[in-house]
Amino acid sequence: MAQTESQVVALELERVNSKVPTLFDREGLFYAALEKRPVEIVSNRDMRIPLEILPGGSPGHFNPDGGDLGRGSASIFDVATIAPVFTKYAVEVTTLSQWATDDRRKAVLNNFRQQLAKSMADYRRFIDSLCMTPGNGVMGTITSISTTAGVDTYTCTTDGFGVRLLRYNQTVSVYNSTLTTDRTPNDANSSSVATTISFYDLVNKQISIPAVTGVTAGDVIVAGGLGNATPPVSILGVPYHNSNASTGSWMGIDRSANPEVRANRVSGNNSFLTLPLPRLAMNRIGDRVGMDNVGKMQAWMHPCQVQAYENLGFLVTQLNQTGEGKGLDLYYGGAMQMAGCPVKKSFSWDKTRIDFIALNVWGRGVIQEAGFYKPEGTDKYIFEIRGPSGGIACSNIFYIAAGFNVFMNNPAAAAYIDTLKVPSGY
Repeated sequence: MAQTESQVVALELERVNSKVPTLFDREGLFYAALEKRPVEIVSNRDMRIPLEILPGGSPGHFNPDGGDLGRGSASIFDVATIAPVFTKYAVEVTTLSQWATDDRRKAVLNNFRQQLAKSMADYRRFIDSLCMTPGNGVMGTITSISTTAGVDTYTCTTDGFGVRLLRYNQTVSVYNSTLTTDRTPNDANSSSVATTISFYDLVNKQISIPAVTGVTAGDVIVAGGLGNATPPVSILGVPYHNSNASTGSWMGIDRSANPEVRANRVSGNNSFLTLPLPRLAMNRIGDRVGMDNVGKMQAWMHPCQVQAYENLGFLVTQLNQTGEGKGLDLYYGGAMQMAGCPVKKSFSWDKTRIDFIALNVWGRGVIQEAGFYKPEGTDKYIFEIRGPSGGIACSNIFYIAAGFNVFMNNPAAAAYIDTLKVPSGY
């Protein structure tokens, strides 16, 4: 009887592709831009940001023929304050996963070195996501809920983010829409126990976590680790600073009594981008602070709004294809500007919004820059896990930790367009 392939399979060599692709993003473009700005070193006390908030002096006419010049005044100053918040990124691997991949003869990639090398990029991506939130750590809004076998699946189509700001295996809490109730299951000490995202579908805007009692449409998903704070307090992101809200406070200053700390808003009226809107946004900045005080502005947006802008260009341009060997490319390339501002694309940006930002008025108050967590007086940054017996478990963990917050010192020099319609397909 002839020998079959199944009888020699033990002799066959296994081929493993040495290229390991990454099937997710690690972009943190806006935070990377902020990291390049000079930082202010702070303690755990609030950082004070003095502002010349109102002009002084008493202008007018006078009578030089013995008239009274009257009394005068001077500029009015106020102070904004921020407190650092603390963020971390934890990586844990078992001893076997290290042993099984610590040599090229065993694996195509050294797993532990890969985790060390990529952890900072993953951390930056998390911070970049927090920079897209209005200071409360809200990273998603629940539109609908499906529960199966003790697992909630949330569909998030309410806002311009979907589940983009979230991440597989991220710990989160679920709050009601007003952030007055933490619905996340509590432990015996009544402190919030964050749950972990076990399923992440970016395209369909869905995540899954262990079922949460009482969750309803409109509830929000908050970054883990903020406890039972109501409301939670996180990094003060772009929607916090670049806001024309007339209620609440901005870094301790009453928005209702101080319109000077409100940014400039242009409504997109739930329609597609039109050319007058960016120009209006820029002119409103100039109207508030004067064009001499406008820094180098950048127009930050999701690529879907870049497409909407590009669509306007298609209507007014003519393609001239000259020269031999020229390939067909009907799209714009190279640098793009909007109302004189360089266009900055970020897939983490709100799809319904364009923000005009001058980085020179932004900064960070830092008590501890991001780095590997090391106990004081040691160089140790990899720690063993303890087992139930009290002995060492075959698992190791390391952390990236930081303490800082984001501020800007001139809301009048910022503008945004919101409620823009999102092009089809996004």
